Amino acid sequence: MLDSRPAQDGNAIRRRRECLKCGRRFTTYEYVERMPLMVIKRDGRHEPYDRQKVVNGIVLACRKRPVGRQEIERVVEAVEARLEEQGKLEVSSTEIGEMVLEQLIKIDPVAYVRFASVYRQFNSPEQFVEELKKLEREEQGGRTK
Repeated sequence: MLDSRPAQDGNAIRRRRECLKCGRRFTTYEYVERMPLMVIKRDGRHEPYDRQKVVNGIVLACRKRPVGRQEIERVVEAVEARLEEQGKLEVSSTEIGEMVLEQLIKIDPVAYVRFASVYRQFNSPEQFVEELKKLEREEQGGRTK
């Protein structure tokens, strides 16, 4: 082995190697093998975590809002970092949704309410109104601090 260093934000190790027979040099990447995170759905089913489903849900909530793709990626990365920190093998879809909401509220209140309406399964206009009042109270509380 000629050289070894972290790659891809520390998620892999890049190694420069040389063939002992022909002297040709090449690069290999080594990744830590992790157990896949399983998501427990509301109906009790288990399915592997799918990053794209989280991204799609956020994109839908941010439709026609001034939220860029980079901001959406940062939200997903923050959620995934928190999940990794916790070290769980299983997590509920509701818990993931709440983590997304914690990030969305900082970016766009309309996208936050849209996302909340799906994850918290709003069935009436009153639930929307209550969520908006909660947002308003939090916003006013932030201003007085």
